[in-house]
Amino acid sequence: MRTIELWDKSVILIDQTKLPQKLRFIRCENAEEVARAIERMQVRGAPVLAAAAAMALAVTALRSRARKKGQLLRELRRAAELVRRTRPTAVNLSVGLKRALEAAQGAPDVERASEAVVKEARRIAEEDVKVNKKMGENGAKLLRNGDVVLTHCNAGALATVDYGTALGVVRSAWRKGKRIKVIATETRPLLQGARLTAWELKRDGIPTTVVVDSAVGHLMARGEVTKVLVGADRIAANGDAANKIGTYTIAVLAKEHRVPFYVVAPTSSVDLDTPTGKTISIEYRAPREVEFIQGKRILPKGVKVLNPAFDVTPARLITSIVTERGVVKPDKLKSLFKS
Repeated sequence: MRTIELWDKSVILIDQTKLPQKLRFIRCENAEEVARAIERMQVRGAPVLAAAAAMALAVTALRSRARKKGQLLRELRRAAELVRRTRPTAVNLSVGLKRALEAAQGAPDVERASEAVVKEARRIAEEDVKVNKKMGENGAKLLRNGDVVLTHCNAGALATVDYGTALGVVRSAWRKGKRIKVIATETRPLLQGARLTAWELKRDGIPTTVVVDSAVGHLMARGEVTKVLVGADRIAANGDAANKIGTYTIAVLAKEHRVPFYVVAPTSSVDLDTPTGKTISIEYRAPREVEFIQGKRILPKGVKVLNPAFDVTPARLITSIVTERGVVKPDKLKSLFKS
């Protein structure tokens, strides 16, 4: 079961807003519907957004009535701009759009341009699965039998096409026979840890405990966490990493309590054009996500809300970065890109 697939002339994806109560699939027939699904967090997670973005252009091409390549390219660019505006922090989304557009531009005519976009979208999805499994193998070497791994948000199969980044490391270690346990923060305000990470790990039979976000310091002070594994939506050239809001807090606590803190992300999440985390654009989401829990208001009306979706963890707080090309210290990140 994959998080997202290109099927016929539609994009089929798991509606993550319905989990864990219901496993529901939705069909998107054009770029507008894919963009809406991204904005509504029906599909989320940096790696899967690369595939979703490319698939949005694929269905645009498949349903286009353009007779000339130039007409098709204009349609694809309009669709790309629509999708690009949905999530500014995750670099993978822009990477997926760029690859799909370049595939179309390199084709000689409209028919082959359309075929090229579809082929590239499928290639991105397949690459994601392979990359995640390789990251899992690389990261599993960092875990020992008996480790208690704390993770934040959801960096599992649901955040990718399949397998996962941080949870991919957990899966690989578990399959190698390492008996580990996971502590998942509930991850306010949308509860991705409680709803999605716990759902995934329960299905895999991996022991999981959910805690409120503010319990992390208490657990680390008691020695109940041995490793931290998180994903990333964008990693700057100096190793600073943007991830779900609250990650920076956990990194500070991990440093204080000498708990290794690992970021697990594909090299496609590394943005060498962004020198440091200070220049990463941070998405602010609607106040409603904080004001309500499952449709029930929890704040007094009229109270102001700030809802940043991400924060940036400085490279100095990161023990190592796990990628499909290897495990490196943040200051050695650029070595992964040398031929």
